Amino acid sequence: MDLTGSHTLNAPVATVWAMLMDTDILARIVPGITRLEKTAENEYLAIAEIKLGPVSGAFTGTLSLSDIRQNEGYTLHVKQNSKIGNADATVSIALNALDDAQTEISFNGNARLSGLLARTGQRVISGVATTLTKQFFANFEQELATDPATHS
Repeated sequence: MDLTGSHTLNAPVATVWAMLMDTDILARIVPGITRLEKTAENEYLAIAEIKLGPVSGAFTGTLSLSDIRQNEGYTLHVKQNSKIGNADATVSIALNALDDAQTEISFNGNARLSGLLARTGQRVISGVATTLTKQFFANFEQELATDPATHS
């Protein structure tokens, strides 16, 4: 399953970058994440509760960052396991400063699903991925609006 898209945030690139690198903020803005715990440099234990159409489950796995380029982007690798199946995703995240106050985040990657997740159907999973992406950016915007002074 392909994961691609972009979104413009009303914040400077350095602010967006700092937020993307902050474990506590990520735990608040990534949909479904109930816990994100640092296990090593740029590696995390991630626990999530996700509902995918008629299927829901608790996922446990890893989240790691590689190819880190400050204020430009990184590669995100997520590997999650659950009773309803497994997900393995690699996504390149890129930041582009549109001006001093706006940053475009673009992402491009893919996810491989197995088990019941894979059998749920491509259309359902694609719809859920789109919904989760929209929720992530809505949460990001809300986090920016909550206390912009701490993020500038």
